[in-house]
Amino acid sequence: MSNTSSIVEERRSKPKDYKKVFRGLAKYMSAEWPLLLLALAMVIIANVIVLYGPYFSGLAIDAMGEVSGEVHFPRVVRMVLFMLLAYALSAVLNYFLTRVMARASQKVIYQMRQDTFDKIVDLPISYIDSHQAGDLVSRISYDLDVVSQSLTNDLVQIVASTITVFGSFFMMLSISPIMSVIFLLILPVTIIFTRYRIKKTRPLFSERSRKLGQMNGYVEEILSGQKTIQAYNKQEFFSEGFEDINEDSIHAYYRADYQAAMNGPSVTLISNLSLALVSMFGALFFLRGVFSLGNLSAFVLYSRRFSGPINMIANIIADLQSALSAAERVFNLLDQPSEAADKADAVELRDVEGRVEFDRVDFSYVPDVPIIKDLSLKAPAGSLIAIVGPTGAGKTTLINLLMCFYDPQSGEILVDDHPITDVTRKSLRQSFAMVLQDTWLFNGTIRDNIAYGRPDASFADVQKAAKAAHIDTFIDAQPEGYNAHVSDGAENLSQGQKQLLTIARAMLLDAPMLILDEATSNVDSHTEIQIQDAMNRLIEGRTAFVIAHRLSTIQNADTILLVEGGEIKEQGTHEELLARNGAYAKLYNAQFA
Repeated sequence: MSNTSSIVEERRSKPKDYKKVFRGLAKYMSAEWPLLLLALAMVIIANVIVLYGPYFSGLAIDAMGEVSGEVHFPRVVRMVLFMLLAYALSAVLNYFLTRVMARASQKVIYQMRQDTFDKIVDLPISYIDSHQAGDLVSRISYDLDVVSQSLTNDLVQIVASTITVFGSFFMMLSISPIMSVIFLLILPVTIIFTRYRIKKTRPLFSERSRKLGQMNGYVEEILSGQKTIQAYNKQEFFSEGFEDINEDSIHAYYRADYQAAMNGPSVTLISNLSLALVSMFGALFFLRGVFSLGNLSAFVLYSRRFSGPINMIANIIADLQSALSAAERVFNLLDQPSEAADKADAVELRDVEGRVEFDRVDFSYVPDVPIIKDLSLKAPAGSLIAIVGPTGAGKTTLINLLMCFYDPQSGEILVDDHPITDVTRKSLRQSFAMVLQDTWLFNGTIRDNIAYGRPDASFADVQKAAKAAHIDTFIDAQPEGYNAHVSDGAENLSQGQKQLLTIARAMLLDAPMLILDEATSNVDSHTEIQIQDAMNRLIEGRTAFVIAHRLSTIQNADTILLVEGGEIKEQGTHEELLARNGAYAKLYNAQFA
């Protein structure tokens, strides 16, 4: 199953649990309770004050002489000033409220983003291998941005709308209970319709988030292989592939936005029907002298303030659902189990000699599809073990098991007679230095990259490692020397230079055991000879596992393992295996024919 399909299957298999989302958000928001409490006080005061606007408006209308026929100008001016003051104070409070909520939401998102990143780097390799990088990036960037916008805007709007609805209804009851009952006759229709629309649009926004994650994953994959794509003139092929994914994404956006766009106008229509009823019966009551024109005017204004928040809530349902779906994706990631903790009685490897043993190990990535079958081997301390074989034979899997990235289904692996499951992962992995075929350098100086495993290493030690890796001449030729900057992705270095830097990094680490995954595959023949000489000095007195395709580089190995189908087909020295004239001899002769 592909990464993309596995992601979709995972998401579809999980029910939507918005209670969990709300609990998760509440947990993060509780850390900012002083700011949120201040924001709550401000939103309450601002919306209570603004409720007095229609009240003062009604008093001003009545002061114009609708009853007595005499206009009381001082009272009119006073009521108008009170009305303006209420609106002005509310506006000022809303301004500061926006700033407070923006600050609080950014603090919440900062912590969520930090926790999400910490979770990503703490996830087991098995999870990373089965998920697209672009999808994980989407959760830490796009999804959290959506949540941030919702916390800043939607949350305030919901609280303000709730206060306005209940406050307006209380004011309407104080003016005319009968009119309030008439107004509420149509309210159940609004509530039922709104609930129906929520259920209708919720899955659409979840689908929209899924499609966006899928698209990001595809783009991430394409960008990482841009050179290969252009070399094989496959731009049009991948462009057509992206067109299909982009079209699916656009359709998902359209379906969600189309359905959401219907919410506001539909609720507005229902609200206008209630307003029409209020106006009709209010006019009749006014003509019969039940209440004054000012009361009627105030009641109509309150009915509008009552309906407005309901319409607003209907309009922000789309944004809110999008934010909840995005938050759910983030919390689903945060709920993923981290790499299993060490055993309670795990011990640290100390004074490592480097004896390694695989004892009847079985392993498979997928159930019933074995990769390693009943594998047993012993590597004495200080020995050089070369692992060769066809692609997919299980060579890299051996390294994954040795580093405890994956656990075997049966059997055990021992280092210095300690099962690696009984030692701490940190001490185990610190006992190895690794040079992989896929180089990885981070954005920083050359010195920082070489000293990655030993950040406290002296400058002299860094220079010594660089010289041993035959990269010192290149570094000295740089204007800034060891302080020269390595760009993002190390695009300013050749593949060979990147490989040499990672070799220097391994040399500086000075670990008792080494893992070399075709470490000389990206250098020319002359440099390969230099590196091989440096490697011979590096592995002296250390246990080394070398995955090799160039058989010329491992002829001096103490033991060569020919792995096929997860099993060791042949084992011995170079001369012994050639003398057998078996699979290794055929592989060797094929390379040097």
